[in-house]
Amino acid sequence: MKPILVLVSVDSNSVLLGAKQFVNYLREALEKYNLKDSVDVLETGSMGVYTQGVVMAVFPDDVYYSVRSVADVEKIVSEHLLKGRPVLSLEIPKERLKLVVEKEKVTEEVRIVLRNVGVIDPRSIDQYIARDGYFALHKVLFEMKPEQVIQTIKESGLRGRGGAGFPTGLKWEFTAKAQADQKYVVCNADEGEPGTFKDRLIMEGDPHSVIEAMIICGYAVGASKGYIYIRGEYYGSVENIQKAIKDAYEYGFLGKNILGSGFSFDLTVRLGAGAYVCGEETALLESIEGKSGRPRLKPPYPPTNGLFGKPTVINNVETFANVPQIILNGANWFKQFGTQGSPGTKVFSLVGNVVRRGIVEVPMGVTVRELIYRFGGGLVGGKQLYMVQTGGTAGTFIGVDKIDVPLHYESFRDHGVSIGSGVILAMDEDVCPVDVALNTMEFFEHESCGKCTPCREGTRLAVEILRRMSKGQGKKEDIDTLKQIAITTQEASLCGLGQSINVPLISILDNFRDEFLAHIGATSCPRGVCKFEKPTKVKVKV
Repeated sequence: MKPILVLVSVDSNSVLLGAKQFVNYLREALEKYNLKDSVDVLETGSMGVYTQGVVMAVFPDDVYYSVRSVADVEKIVSEHLLKGRPVLSLEIPKERLKLVVEKEKVTEEVRIVLRNVGVIDPRSIDQYIARDGYFALHKVLFEMKPEQVIQTIKESGLRGRGGAGFPTGLKWEFTAKAQADQKYVVCNADEGEPGTFKDRLIMEGDPHSVIEAMIICGYAVGASKGYIYIRGEYYGSVENIQKAIKDAYEYGFLGKNILGSGFSFDLTVRLGAGAYVCGEETALLESIEGKSGRPRLKPPYPPTNGLFGKPTVINNVETFANVPQIILNGANWFKQFGTQGSPGTKVFSLVGNVVRRGIVEVPMGVTVRELIYRFGGGLVGGKQLYMVQTGGTAGTFIGVDKIDVPLHYESFRDHGVSIGSGVILAMDEDVCPVDVALNTMEFFEHESCGKCTPCREGTRLAVEILRRMSKGQGKKEDIDTLKQIAITTQEASLCGLGQSINVPLISILDNFRDEFLAHIGATSCPRGVCKFEKPTKVKVKV
């Protein structure tokens, strides 16, 4: 056993910063210094912390480096690996890491979904198996009946982690009870919410957990085929998932008569073309079927009439990734984390003006303040927090008066703060709510499929009004008009895209009303962000 292990994050963010080049040079340098027999190099997923460089960790020393060039790699090899002297100038301070390591708890992070991310080589099925991978599948196939699997998921209280929060076990039960000659399991990996990247990092760092969960789901509901619908731009996710599926077939975890149990399940990848609306489950099904990605009328719902008109379970990546651990450890184990109504953990994406951008997995019930200041390290430059959007682009805009609200699935009902897809977008005092609202509605206008009038025209009208306000040409009644548009799109739109516009629009209008009023009749943006248009003087000839 080699005494030294070097982990290098090669998630897609790190690849853009040169991770592959650094790994190649690292191996060359180890050979140059005759260290290749005493040092192992492991390419892994995200380690949960982002710097201006690629994260490289040296074990058993528990030293983490931020690498920006091959010269940095050379220093690490020649100083730390050869001479045993850590390179302090490249070292990432412990307080910047959001990892639970063996010797020391750096934070109160609890990793269930991310337990293998940044720890194993995601392209190695052997390393996944070594950490109890596919043990849950073996357990359900040989020790549990399908209805027992569903009951375990129901008792765990696991709810959909894509934003809607629908009880997972109940969804599986509906599909199991539906009578059909063919059923399907679909993983929604079309992560199109701006600022959300948790599903991508799960697939890049631990693809087998999703595959194992889908096979378990297929056994529980009586499905023999599955599809993973991945956003086409997620090259790293696609590559790792396809490799994992190939290996799972070779090891007998996929295909006919899995592990000699008599149960068969096949799995295929389908690529999305970048349409945000395909994150809506029925639009996603239409896309898999080769049609234009537009939502269907509901009811009927997918558990009875889904893919190709057959009963279908649809869950997102994070939801599935919880399943193997629930099966292995039991429902009561899972319920010890989180709250009574929202058990378990949630993976949050920390973005915006926060110091430590990245992902963190913590129990449900964490507050916005804890996420930003404990896990995110506060705001860049020590600036004051002014606005936070929780839950992604379709989530709520809140002020500092609501950052102590606990985040769980009842937060929106009780406090007007959504958990959504888990994005925490922190913004300092240099932002303007009018500009933010315009940017948000421009996104929805662009992504609207145009199938239904309320969404297509409502988003267009909202953008026109906000654009006028951002130029200093708004009127007081515009605020009420925007609210009416939000309510109309919610009540009359065909799918979740149009129905969710009201959440960000009304929350920003209500919580930052004074900022919108300040733009009316003003000669410049109070925060210096919006570009006001000076009224043109018309010369009158006498």
